[in-house]
Amino acid sequence: MSNTEAETTEKPKSKLSISDLAFDKQGGLLPVIAQDESSGAVLMLAYANMEAVKKTQESGFAHYWSRSRNALWKKGESSGHLQKIVEVLVDCDEDTLLYKVHQSGVACHTGTPSCFFRKLPTNTKGK
Repeated sequence: MSNTEAETTEKPKSKLSISDLAFDKQGGLLPVIAQDESSGAVLMLAYANMEAVKKTQESGFAHYWSRSRNALWKKGESSGHLQKIVEVLVDCDEDTLLYKVHQSGVACHTGTPSCFFRKLPTNTKGK
């Protein structure tokens, strides 16, 4: 096996710390996908800065960074639709997070269970 092959097949660290996350790639924010732990449904996409990730780790509830309000927020703090963290996964590039959660109530501010309820048509039928 060549050195290049060995480098690409090297086993990555399975346990990471917050300092391993690549906040610098996207202006200090990481995309976070929230997924219902029991059904596997994708609930929402939000962003987290380092403070939000730390609050999530410390509290056991999802915290995000609101880009529109420029503020830290705990999901469900005003609505009661909290996201209890079951597990936090980090992607291979260490720049995206997946929060597996127990969702209380609906995830979307529109009142739907998931923020992903509309379809964008494609021309892929029969291909």
